[in-house]
Amino acid sequence: MTKATGVVLVGLGATGIAIAESLVSRRDCELLGALDIGADKAGVPLADFVAGAPRVPVVSSVAELPPADVAVVATSSWVDAIEPTLAALVERGTNVVSICEELRDPTRSHARAVDRLDRLAREHGVSVLGTGCNPGMLMDTLPLVLSGLTLGVERVSVRRTADMSRYGAILKKFGLGLTPAEFDAERDAGRVMGHVGFAQSIGALARGLEWELDSIEVDAVERDLIAETERKGQHTVIAAGTVTSVLHRARGLLAGKPVIELATRFGIFDPEDAVERGDALTIVGREQTIELAVPGGFESFLSTVAMASNAVTAVVEAAPGFRTVEDLPVGALASKGARVAP
Repeated sequence: MTKATGVVLVGLGATGIAIAESLVSRRDCELLGALDIGADKAGVPLADFVAGAPRVPVVSSVAELPPADVAVVATSSWVDAIEPTLAALVERGTNVVSICEELRDPTRSHARAVDRLDRLAREHGVSVLGTGCNPGMLMDTLPLVLSGLTLGVERVSVRRTADMSRYGAILKKFGLGLTPAEFDAERDAGRVMGHVGFAQSIGALARGLEWELDSIEVDAVERDLIAETERKGQHTVIAAGTVTSVLHRARGLLAGKPVIELATRFGIFDPEDAVERGDALTIVGREQTIELAVPGGFESFLSTVAMASNAVTAVVEAAPGFRTVEDLPVGALASKGARVAP
């Protein structure tokens, strides 16, 4: 039997714990340890957070982690914030999978960081991959794959409604649960910014289609719905009179015209909310228009967990260096459900 891939987790928030839970069920992976700087987690047995995990203490630094083949990093959305952690892991000879939104395709926004990580990973014979549901699949990789059905793409648009009820700390950047006045003030101060990753998705999609965009525009996040009554997510409560959903849009321009248009409504919804549900993708081609509609929408939280978990063994097999999803063969992105222990 092939030796199981040793994995450590960095970040035990809601998403990190869910990824860990998925990996402990796999016969081809072995969860060895975890890092979290939270005072409520450091020093506590990992098994207290993840059923089936070893009873090793959660540590608070990379140096304390056990040696592993792969580290899954589920902490910040920003490359600048996680680059020191990624570098420390790579220097230990550890491959990295991260759900950091900016890491999905930062060649345009963080070219120097990419160069540093790429050189370091090559020196140590490992790879670094940014992935996730969005960015990572729904607004970039999926339309790229479907574009193969037309001889020439003229325009791409993706619209999503994302249920955020399973998420935890990430909700702060969307401003959910703030009064309208608080939301506006926090947005103007830069503490509410909505979705991080539009620029990376647009950049990846444009590069795959061989478009040299004039520019990428990301609008300010907008207040959408105000809760009339209290509603609850798994990790938060939205009080009546506060923001329960936001709308965020972005676009890529070519020859002065928008050729990539992305829009997502993020929220904790009630069945009675008057919002357009589901996800829709449209690719306008020269000879045909390709449309994909998902009435219920893709489940963002579970899809993010799946993308990261399915990439764990792929990152070990990838060529050393900084890698994007497009560098991986299709089979490497496929579900690893057949590897779940009976």
